Amino acid sequence: MEPTPMVTPEHKPITLKEVRSNPKVRLLIDGANNLLNAMGYTEHGHRHVGVVSSITRYILETIGAQARECELGQIAAYLHDIGNVINRIDHPISGAGIAFQILNEMGMDPAEIATVIGAIGNHEETGGTAISQISAALIIADKSDVHRSRVQNPVVETFDIHDRVNYAVTKSRVEIKPGHVIELALEIDTAEATVMEYFEIFLNRMVMCRNAADFLGYKFTLVANGTSLE
Repeated sequence: MEPTPMVTPEHKPITLKEVRSNPKVRLLIDGANNLLNAMGYTEHGHRHVGVVSSITRYILETIGAQARECELGQIAAYLHDIGNVINRIDHPISGAGIAFQILNEMGMDPAEIATVIGAIGNHEETGGTAISQISAALIIADKSDVHRSRVQNPVVETFDIHDRVNYAVTKSRVEIKPGHVIELALEIDTAEATVMEYFEIFLNRMVMCRNAADFLGYKFTLVANGTSLE
């Protein structure tokens, strides 16, 4: 178990509720999703960050993390995609900078800010890796949010492969199983996309999940339509 950063007397423990209700946070997440929608990406707004925040907390609580670490994990998850308001490219780095500014203004302890922005800056497979329990949980939670509700393109005939694969997933669930196993279970409508197409765009993300689970001392498994794909 990792030590939880100590909050110094001049700082207060900022909560997820405070972060979620911060007007700047809400507007920046809206802006990030609007930008990605214009670029043809799937949903990265309040629904996505809310789901990722909940899964992150579930993972951290289940592996025995301290309560404050769980809270910081949820905060990192809620802010993890905020950098998309600038550009999709390098959004973990720009997002970490934005999160620093907001959390610093809110009065969060610098040691806790460091934990949060480190997780945000390392959540993408293009240049990130698990660096802490919070970071590992965020990675798994983020990459596991695949679902048809994320598709923003209203014209089915113009779906690209990302739209089709997300639209094909009717159910997704992360569950920690006995034997130190973190399982992502998907139900995929193969009339919309094949399991092979899922791997075509998500292979690197699944490898990142496996490495993040390894960091936590767990094994990551993917189950698609009841079949384990290890």
